[in-house]
Amino acid sequence: MMNRRTLLAAGAGLLAAPRLARAQQQRGYILATATIGGTYYPVGVAIATMVKLRLQGSRGIDMSAISSAGSGENIRLLRENQAQFAILQGLFGVYARDGSGPIQQQGPQPNIRSIANLWGNVEHFLQRASLCPTGTIADLAQMRGRRFSIGARNSGTEFSNRFIFANLGINPDEHFQLVFQGFGPSIESLLAGQIDGTNPGGGVPVAAVTQLFARAPNDFRLLQFTPEQARQADGGNGLFVPFTIPANSYPNQPQPLNTIVQPNFLACNAAVPAEDVYEITKAMFENLPFLNAIHAATREISLQTALDGLVNPLHPGAARYYQERGVTIPERIRPA
Repeated sequence: MMNRRTLLAAGAGLLAAPRLARAQQQRGYILATATIGGTYYPVGVAIATMVKLRLQGSRGIDMSAISSAGSGENIRLLRENQAQFAILQGLFGVYARDGSGPIQQQGPQPNIRSIANLWGNVEHFLQRASLCPTGTIADLAQMRGRRFSIGARNSGTEFSNRFIFANLGINPDEHFQLVFQGFGPSIESLLAGQIDGTNPGGGVPVAAVTQLFARAPNDFRLLQFTPEQARQADGGNGLFVPFTIPANSYPNQPQPLNTIVQPNFLACNAAVPAEDVYEITKAMFENLPFLNAIHAATREISLQTALDGLVNPLHPGAARYYQERGVTIPERIRPA
């Protein structure tokens, strides 16, 4: 007969077996973001923290967020499997799909899959009011030969502006006298009369735009997009979609303004197991209050806009979650 010590040892072994099995099934993922000072990094930390707290113990799924140089580097990190998840600017999803822009040498990136639109990068084309006869993006015609700040060199702002200008039939290197400045310096240059236009795209409200209209409420205008102009700016990519800036988002803005927006989206490597992507997608949408408490940008995450502006195929795990929730998946991003 087994003595008491033997029985206790056997029981302990049985209890430890499930814990050992779970430990062996642990999957740790890296989420690439951008520089620490921007929005990508804290949002990435919020998502990784949520995954760690909600899924590590119950599903064996862990995630850590790392800083990076941004979307361009994140595509490389995904390709080389140094990161399995990443936050990307929507335009870089187009570059990855087509093998164009700054990754032309590397060619198309068939490993990249979409999970969800996180928050929008809203275009804010600003122009001196005296050069705005229509108040729409057509007024860029008045900027020929004038100084326009296209964004810091090699920034996402510069790439986005060049993409939009090309679709509108404008060669910015010929049409404007280009200036390469970030948001703050561009606003100061507008106020000083050193440039006549810029486009500090970002989440509403953009602090630099608020500053401009607070200091000079009648001297500048935000250019609007008609539905046709919005379609033209997108170039048939399904990336830029119409967006309405609510009234009173900025000083001296009593009426809503129609512009366009591209997504900042959560992407992953196609090789990540579908079950894990499903659990992460589900956990994200079921824990929005937790994410909202960490960073304000996550307040834009919703099922209603989750697929807006996505151009890369959905990961099957994410698609499964959306199908369960009755979300219609556009044909262009259905999993292959």
